[in-house]
Amino acid sequence: LKSSRFIHFVVVHCQQVILMAERKAVNKYYPPEWDPSKGSINKFVGQHPLRERAKKLDQGILVVRFELPYNIWCGGCGAHIGKGVRYNAEKKQVGKYFSTKVWNFKMKCHLCDNYFQIQTDPKISDYVIVEGARRKVEEWEPEEHGGIKLPTEEETKKLAEDPFYRVEHSIDSQKKTEKEIVPNLNRLLELNDSIWKDNAAMSAKLRKSFRTEKKEIESLEEESKKRGLGIRLLKLTAEDTKIAQGIEFESSNSSNSIQNPYSALIPC
Repeated sequence: LKSSRFIHFVVVHCQQVILMAERKAVNKYYPPEWDPSKGSINKFVGQHPLRERAKKLDQGILVVRFELPYNIWCGGCGAHIGKGVRYNAEKKQVGKYFSTKVWNFKMKCHLCDNYFQIQTDPKISDYVIVEGARRKVEEWEPEEHGGIKLPTEEETKKLAEDPFYRVEHSIDSQKKTEKEIVPNLNRLLELNDSIWKDNAAMSAKLRKSFRTEKKEIESLEEESKKRGLGIRLLKLTAEDTKIAQGIEFESSNSSNSIQNPYSALIPC
């Protein structure tokens, strides 16, 4: 009886907490002393619709969730902070580039007391670090890794303005595709067909190798249990045997004789 009463109390309490959370989240609760003539409920209770995020709105600052656009090094503790890490940042407008607003984001490092600032740069369509950190330089050439080289800003502008250059560029791209990309694709298709010509045979071969590997692992685990070890032994190799045979110990007649711990591993 007592346990059922306790469960009932817990359920009722959880329901009340959920209702209170819903009221705070979507402002469903209207006090009895409020009426529409007194304005919005936020104005009546004296708070902003964005709550704590707008505590510095009179200074032009709004607290937002900011995600780092690239890897950086903190200027305070020197720690590496990876791309995609999120912070509560103070967002404010610091200028304009023609008609585009320039936004500044100030945030605190989660590992020390250092603050760093990052702001937008519409001219280069990127983020720049103002202070408190430095960007991790990562040079990467797509052509060296089989990627596609993107056109530069000058090439993009020329493609948009010069129709003759656009035609020449499309012809060159088509020739490059026929000369380099198509042969590579054909070789890959031929290799794939040669390997997986008989799917049933390849599947049986793969399953057989898995079974063999599984048996070896089971035998090593059994050997480990026999020796009272808490870890699985690795497969003995020729190099291990050579090292074990090369170890020299004192004679067993000596009072300070030491038994060779590798003797059981050396094949006769």
